[in-house]
Amino acid sequence: MLIKQLVLRNFRVFNGTHVIDLAPKKRQHDDNPRPIVLFGGLNGAGKTSILSAIRLALYGRLAFGSTTQQQEYVEELSTLVHNGSSSGEQPNEASVELVFTYNKGGQEAEFTVTRTWQKGKRDKLSLQQDGKVVQGLNYEQCQGFLNELIPHGIADLFFFDGEKIAELAEDESGTILRTAVRRLLGLDLIEKLRNDLMIFVKRQQSGQLAESQQQNLSILERKIKEFAFKTEQILEKADSTKIRIDLISKEIIQYETLLNSQGGAFAQTKTQEMQKVETFIKEKDRLEKALRHECDSALPYALAPKTLSRLLEQINSEMQLKQANSFKKELNQFLSLLKQDISFRSGSTGKIAAAAIEDNLQEYLAGKPKGELLFDISEREAGMIQQSIERDSKKSWQRFDLYRKQLAEIEEQLEQAAANIARAPEDDQLMSIFEKLRELDRQRESKRLEYSSLLEEAKQTKQQQLDCARQVQKVHDTARSLHNYSSAFKNAHETINLLDRYTELLTKTRVKTLSTNFEVAYHKLARKEDLQLNAHINPETFDVELIDETGAVINRKLLSAGEKQIYAIAILEALAKTSGRDLPVIIDTPLGRLDSQHRDKLINYYFPFASHQVVLLSTDTEVDERYFVDQLRDDISHAYEIVFNAHTKSSKLKPGYFWELTKEVL
Repeated sequence: MLIKQLVLRNFRVFNGTHVIDLAPKKRQHDDNPRPIVLFGGLNGAGKTSILSAIRLALYGRLAFGSTTQQQEYVEELSTLVHNGSSSGEQPNEASVELVFTYNKGGQEAEFTVTRTWQKGKRDKLSLQQDGKVVQGLNYEQCQGFLNELIPHGIADLFFFDGEKIAELAEDESGTILRTAVRRLLGLDLIEKLRNDLMIFVKRQQSGQLAESQQQNLSILERKIKEFAFKTEQILEKADSTKIRIDLISKEIIQYETLLNSQGGAFAQTKTQEMQKVETFIKEKDRLEKALRHECDSALPYALAPKTLSRLLEQINSEMQLKQANSFKKELNQFLSLLKQDISFRSGSTGKIAAAAIEDNLQEYLAGKPKGELLFDISEREAGMIQQSIERDSKKSWQRFDLYRKQLAEIEEQLEQAAANIARAPEDDQLMSIFEKLRELDRQRESKRLEYSSLLEEAKQTKQQQLDCARQVQKVHDTARSLHNYSSAFKNAHETINLLDRYTELLTKTRVKTLSTNFEVAYHKLARKEDLQLNAHINPETFDVELIDETGAVINRKLLSAGEKQIYAIAILEALAKTSGRDLPVIIDTPLGRLDSQHRDKLINYYFPFASHQVVLLSTDTEVDERYFVDQLRDDISHAYEIVFNAHTKSSKLKPGYFWELTKEVL
């Protein structure tokens, strides 16, 4: 399959008609195939719309999920009609058109699928083959033809987005992979054929039963139909209840948004904020008292360090002066007594000696401090002053600075709390919204209980249906043992056994191929430091076990986000290759959760080789300028940039990518 063209008309963010060429091209004088068609756009520009349009064109209602009902489908279609803000009239109709070639039965043909719809109405579908309308097909038959051409389950392996990758990466139950493998192997078709044969066998057996057994069988089969019908009714009611739960949840979100827009968030915390204010005021009073206490103690000494330094110098000088004066006084008294004693004992010689001693002492005292005493304080008082200035004032300043900063923080928090209280509306203003929310919450809880009850009732009814079916099977088994098989009966029964055996062998073979393809893909994409994984897929349950190089089973929960992403992409590539289908690969936001090394691996070893046609829908931070110019330039056929206009709320496509340099490369 090769997608040649996509035409959008009033689809989502694309207003008017947009013709998009998707066919890969070869450059002039270049035989190298260039499979990649690259779309660049910022978030919200419309990248996902490209993938959504292709899926919608091919699958219609199935594009929104296999359980989507017709009315839900109509509602979904209505939301896809462009709803911009241009001055003209809003469009009421939209369409998507897909042109592709497909090789069927050795013959390549070009198909054009056009799906058109109006708001509130069912879509119309037309199909052309080689330019001619395919005749004789109504809507359902036309859709069935497309489903046979490209089965929806198979397409899921080729058309996917980053969310699909993340969903598969985080799927610990294996349900997603199990569903994909069953669709891939076509087991649903085999199961349908087997069921048809079982119906034939049971009809053959019914003719061989006695009248009483046939009556009993008729009663059981009638009960089976009744239980099946009742189960379906209950499940429909459960689905309706589930829809109601979802609607109530959306309404709750709307009222919560309204509540927050009117200050509900502040109202909910108003009491807490008022309690905070009381606490902050008490703490503020405590800190102010502590600051005043510091001001009354040694803190003032820290406010004039230079003056107090001179004061200490003066006090120290006076201490030395007092010591010198005291020494001089004592010395003079001693000298007077010495002179009297020498004069009394030695006469004139003693007087000469005493004069000499006095002269020497006077010369010695001349070097001692002199001056006036300004403070005349005691040594004890001087020590107390020195301690207050040098030690107590510093500690007091540290405490003062800490209290001051704490007080500033408390005052800031007080202002914030007061502002929050001021923002909160009065209780009676929000009371009606609170009451509505409580009522909606009660309704939702009631519906949840009802939903659980309905599911349990459906389970019990289904069990009764299965019990009747087992009784019917038991009757048929008894009849089979009592009567010879007819030729048709034998053939049908043998075919059923053959189908069972075929399913078993096919599953084992394809699962083995899938495991091999996964290992090749994973080893190609993983970094050297990643776990070297092999895969073992159970052919009965389709559970995947990841085995490391030592043979130990790895818990997928232990893988990093990047390893999970690489695992998921490797699984998707393996499933696509195992399918044997030659389909394009379309990937939306492919590199969202990967680090640079994992991104390099995908850029170099996956995108250029994923298929003969690869459509990438990327942001400027995924396939950036370096990847575009240095690594993908030889693999890109052409590129588009999707530009969103905030004024018209619509997007347009222009050739090239985000940067001028990339346009020169193309």
